[in-house]
Amino acid sequence: MNALKNKVQLIGHLGNNPEIITLESGKKLAKFSLATNETYKNSSGQKVTDTQWHYIVAWNKTASIVEQFLQKGSEIMIEGKLTSRSFEDKEGNKRYVTEVVCNELLMLGNK
Repeated sequence: MNALKNKVQLIGHLGNNPEIITLESGKKLAKFSLATNETYKNSSGQKVTDTQWHYIVAWNKTASIVEQFLQKGSEIMIEGKLTSRSFEDKEGNKRYVTEVVCNELLMLGNK
């Protein structure tokens, strides 16, 4: 059961073109946003679509795949884990962000 303690699976579309960063160490990092949609009927019977945005981080080989094959609008399935971190913005304010570190990636939809 340890493998299930921090596991996330998402299917969605990229909200932007991935940002690719190559670090001084040679490691590659890909960052992008993923939109997931949930559709339901509200109390009035109207169809409502709720879109959630997720920040995704991929490293090394996975980042290279993201760089080669993915662009804004691509439909993918990812599996990974949730991580949280903090940083200071340009104004010196402390900000917090929760990201999904992508361990596996499956490209869906048409090429």
